[in-house]
Amino acid sequence: MQTIKQNIKNNEPEKEYSLLVSIEHRKKFAQFFTPFSIAEFMAEWILGNESLKTVLDPAFGLGIFARAIRLSNKDCSIKGFDIDETILNQALKLFEDEDKTSIYLKDYMFNDWDNRYDGIICNPPYFKFHDYENKTTLKEIEEKLGLKLNGFTNLYTLFLLKSAHQLNLGGRAAYIIPSEFLNSDYGKLVKAYLIKNKLLRFIIIFDFEENVFDDALTTSSILLFANDNESSAVEFVNIRTLEELLSFKTKLKSYPKVQAGNAIAFCNLNPDIKWRTYYQEQNAARFRNLVPFSSFGKVVRGIATGANEYFTFNKSKAKQFNISEKYLLPCIIKSVDIDGAFFTNDDFENLKQNDRFIYLFKGINSNDKSVKQYIEKGVLENVDKKFLTASRTPWYSIENRPPSQIWVSVFNRNGLRFIRNEAMISNLTTFHCIYLNIFSEQKIDLLFAYLLTDISKDIFNDNRREYGNGLQKFEPNDINKAMIVDIDRIDKKNEQKIIALFQEYRRSELQKQPNRMLLESINSIFKGLFEQ
Repeated sequence: MQTIKQNIKNNEPEKEYSLLVSIEHRKKFAQFFTPFSIAEFMAEWILGNESLKTVLDPAFGLGIFARAIRLSNKDCSIKGFDIDETILNQALKLFEDEDKTSIYLKDYMFNDWDNRYDGIICNPPYFKFHDYENKTTLKEIEEKLGLKLNGFTNLYTLFLLKSAHQLNLGGRAAYIIPSEFLNSDYGKLVKAYLIKNKLLRFIIIFDFEENVFDDALTTSSILLFANDNESSAVEFVNIRTLEELLSFKTKLKSYPKVQAGNAIAFCNLNPDIKWRTYYQEQNAARFRNLVPFSSFGKVVRGIATGANEYFTFNKSKAKQFNISEKYLLPCIIKSVDIDGAFFTNDDFENLKQNDRFIYLFKGINSNDKSVKQYIEKGVLENVDKKFLTASRTPWYSIENRPPSQIWVSVFNRNGLRFIRNEAMISNLTTFHCIYLNIFSEQKIDLLFAYLLTDISKDIFNDNRREYGNGLQKFEPNDINKAMIVDIDRIDKKNEQKIIALFQEYRRSELQKQPNRMLLESINSIFKGLFEQ
């Protein structure tokens, strides 16, 4: 590999490393490498501190940020941490002739708390709460910073909080992280801390058509900090192309005078809402007479078994283990088994005849010999010791989640998908359950007709969570808190017109010839009634 003396201005070391180690190893240590052009952008923000003498990279990797900094500054001291000995050994080769760059095989979260730095720059590991020593790490940062965090907090935000704490007076920090915390429940406490310490200056959201990182299913943002009392606001900037990023780099040189986005004063930032509202146009703003979805029902996740391979059955498996149908709960296991907006008893029978997995094992309180043998099989295979099963009594019981009238998709690329569960069977977490608090069949038809419209999808999208490659996710509370039109405000004449169109559309779907023109007509009526 090349040495740092050769001023590597590209991602060649990262490409070489990717050929040396497996993708499994890289995923184990969350090694998704920053493009060099973005590393240069972040380094320039750090280098804008004219008093830069000490720099920290808490997740050093192959030192792409150090390489970018060294193109302009040979004198500052750079310290790096990493927990992977393999990548550290490669980094040491890259920096073997460097006497002002030190790299340590230590966990940043449990070390170096007493030091402060003029510059901190990082692409931290992206680990969800169940992928790292969650309780221990949370306890460490909560005790050091005197704050309380959500148990579902991602590791990258903990890196961010610690680094903000370690920033010297006059210092600057740059972090490239997934943008999901801006719009997630666990991010509320993180955002509250960022508002309180008033160090955050810019949130740059990438709206690229492609992912910033290869192999990583996540959207990205850059957070720029400055401990300089030069601003009382955070500026939100949308970047759609690499050219726009380079253009913004020029504007950043005029900091603190730069104004290239939507600046929101710290006192006006609300940590309890999705911050998407500060940097993206909200579709709901185009409509009037909106109410929270929770006005008409509640969304909860589907049944989580903790061991689908064990608990799910089809006809063949039931025959193999001699499990009677009375010990099996009809249940939708996979979203691909649902075609269309209506799921009927006939659809369930078709899945059954095609030997699809459409049952859950329910062996509780059974004295049946075959059921007991199947439970023993689970114990022999340690199914009872899995994360969810170990917390249940008995371990083979399944969650008490009654069938809901409507299902809604969890992941999607084309807006939320709603299904009317006419067969009234259960579902796993592939769908969320919607339990309505309206009891008139006509009102339910009216609500479901609305849920099938483009207007509905557009407004719900204000509450989406974004991942890479256009993938979107909705947690139950994202839907509960989302706005919908107040169907109680619809007059009888339009209500009857909508329901007539809806019933005609339902017939067309059941005949396997869905008439999309009918949905467009329904959409037009809602648009006429509720558009501003």
